[in-house]
Amino acid sequence: MEPPVETPGPGVVLLTRPECHLCDDARAVVARVTADSGLGWRELSVAQAPALGARFAEELPVLFIDGVQRDFWSIDEGRLRRLLSRTPGS
Repeated sequence: MEPPVETPGPGVVLLTRPECHLCDDARAVVARVTADSGLGWRELSVAQAPALGARFAEELPVLFIDGVQRDFWSIDEGRLRRLLSRTPGS
């Protein structure tokens, strides 16, 4: 059995929950912006990370960049582009 996920990890990570329309919208924004920036990203479901799900239950979806919470509920495309343009290695 794997240990519970306590942190979202490095890179661009979108914490989501199943059947969440805000998560669907956020997923589309993150996919578009990271593709335009040539960066990868990953989605982490609260089903895979219950500790994070409990911690951020009222804020889903939550966007993390290198383990730091950067946005929640509605991911702002312009803000994400600015954040990623300042990220080392981008």
